Amino acid sequence: MKGKLGSSAYFVVTAVIFEDRDEAQACDSRIEEIRLQWFNGRAFEFHFNSCSRSIREQFLMETGKYEYLYMSFIFNKAKLYGEGFQYKNSFYKYAVNLLFQNLRPYLKNATVIFDRCGNRDFQQELKKYLGKRVNEKGRERFVKKIKTNNSDSNNLLQLADMVCGAVARYLRKAKQDHLAYQRIISHRELSMRIWPR
Repeated sequence: MKGKLGSSAYFVVTAVIFEDRDEAQACDSRIEEIRLQWFNGRAFEFHFNSCSRSIREQFLMETGKYEYLYMSFIFNKAKLYGEGFQYKNSFYKYAVNLLFQNLRPYLKNATVIFDRCGNRDFQQELKKYLGKRVNEKGRERFVKKIKTNNSDSNNLLQLADMVCGAVARYLRKAKQDHLAYQRIISHRELSMRIWPR
């Protein structure tokens, strides 16, 4: 979390939201087409940290034509305190919960797909934890279904990674391209919050 050489001052969690299922499928198809055009059908995962600047920019421009919004919750590592932040699993659950508490006004019977991380037990634990925290008994369901997928086989998780990477890069002012990607996706920004201030 803190103190490692070259590590960022921030930890960023991002959700990409499609209101319309058809729009999500159209964006998914476009990402598949882009992969075929750019890599001649070769398997390639769009992952911000392993892409060149030109691929990042082109990908964000192409996908930015589709109606999605994103929300990022940014943790200021230097100001985090308490034992829970030292443990990866508990911190990850806490981070995702905070993001979803902020997302609630925009969710209605939503299907949520996470990038698969940790072992199977942790994934089940995370689904249970979120289900309890996000949905309230006797009230309208914000989240209908929570699933996990591997990002290498899910184009929309790759979109979320690219957007999250763009936000993280924007925060690293020392990098020459820190403004480039944010300019491309700014029209899709729903919210970007830094905590604690």
